[in-house]
Amino acid sequence: MRTATVWAIVAAAWASTIATGSTRPPFMAHYMPWYESRPVSGRWGWHWTMDHFDPEQVDASERRQIASHHYPAIGPYDSTDPDLLSYHFLLMKVAGVDGVIIDWYGAEDIHDYAFINRATGAAIDAAAAFGLQYAICYEDRTLRAMVNAGRIEAGEAVAQARREMRCVEADWFARDGYLRVDGRPALLVFGPEYLSDAQWAQALDGLPSNPAFLTLHQRRAPADGLFAWPPMWASEHGVLSPGRLREYFARYGERASAASYSIAAAFPGFRDIYAEAGTQESHGVLDARDGATFDETLSLAMASGADAVQLVTWNDFGEGTVIEPTREFGYRYLERVQEARRELGDGTFGYSSGDLRLPARIYALRKLHATDNVVLDALRAAEEATLQGSTHDARDVVGAIDGQR
Repeated sequence: MRTATVWAIVAAAWASTIATGSTRPPFMAHYMPWYESRPVSGRWGWHWTMDHFDPEQVDASERRQIASHHYPAIGPYDSTDPDLLSYHFLLMKVAGVDGVIIDWYGAEDIHDYAFINRATGAAIDAAAAFGLQYAICYEDRTLRAMVNAGRIEAGEAVAQARREMRCVEADWFARDGYLRVDGRPALLVFGPEYLSDAQWAQALDGLPSNPAFLTLHQRRAPADGLFAWPPMWASEHGVLSPGRLREYFARYGERASAASYSIAAAFPGFRDIYAEAGTQESHGVLDARDGATFDETLSLAMASGADAVQLVTWNDFGEGTVIEPTREFGYRYLERVQEARRELGDGTFGYSSGDLRLPARIYALRKLHATDNVVLDALRAAEEATLQGSTHDARDVVGAIDGQR
């Protein structure tokens, strides 16, 4: 049986077990706000180096040495750079992405978590400015790191988690752009990997916002639902095959049908660089198959009737699950997201594949003319025109600045 036919059968079976909502599920990109660059932050952070690679080493193709098999189209960047945030979120709007689910490690000053917290706040502010939704995916491995570093005792982990959840509630849950399911703010936890189910019940007890709590791969009490992710634990001999991936989605669909909420996942592949960096063993490889992996998982996610579709990920370069433009794949994945918006009959979406190139041109010109306020004002006008769908006007402005049409 052909692979495409098998995927269609899985999608049909999944769709039949989950009630499809009356509105289109939002496309939410999983977003990593953890990149530090020397030009902006004064150093290259761990997620570009993994204590092994040196971004100051530049090859003949002007490619810096970074901890990834893939290379961002605009080069390595800093997650707190306002120009970078404008580029990312304008690009998401043009691609048809509705928002971001941000990987968050809490607010404590340990490892690079304080930086990630600041970058998360900046990303949420920028997402709001561009009319995007946002939500938090909490990494409770943070609690293990704090215990191991002697910052808290193991018996204090639940209290620390409660403080973190109240921080999220106070800072972000009440904002208009926060992703909601049935009127409840969506809160994802990656795992959980540290707290037990009973401990999570204690951590969430009494939160006035009553978040819709979702756990990884399966619903674990006290969760209301679950979210999907590349199941690299199902790899055999270091490879996650299409067959094993189909088995995962079939099981996930059964679990989702029994839960109140589900966030489906689409992903381009998986190829981490951990072994090369010497940080840990590789999780394995999920071949991109010239874009077929993303096509199939996105089609399945769209047919699932889930409350949202998570694009995994926008920019985890260390694990190679990247849909933002790279030198290797260009705009392949964002063009597919645009197609998906049109397939869903979204008459409000009018951007073309050619429009995807505009945000990078604006970003490059901002860097080139960083001290020229006249040019920067013109680029802000081009950005606003793009945001409003007037891409022809934006091209005129950009063309006048860089001499290209």
